[in-house]
Amino acid sequence: MANHKSAAKRARQTVKTNNINRARRSKVHTLTRAVDAALANDSADVALSAMRAAESGMARAAGRGTLHRKTASRKISRLAKKVKKAALASKA
Repeated sequence: MANHKSAAKRARQTVKTNNINRARRSKVHTLTRAVDAALANDSADVALSAMRAAESGMARAAGRGTLHRKTASRKISRLAKKVKKAALASKA
């Protein structure tokens, strides 16, 4: 338990920040799963639009400090690689 007024405030802020970060991380996971689901259904157009949303969400989370910027970049890159591969396979 916090013994000082400032420590109590810091504890309240930490709880609030943790909830915000958890929600942002959850949103990123949801967006990523949407891309994977579209790829599983062999719908390249849906995967591309889901990829754009996922990229935006990850970049936003990285910009606000929820995800490390290199983690976000790596995840975006890997998703883009999957989507591009699916798009090329659907054209062939």
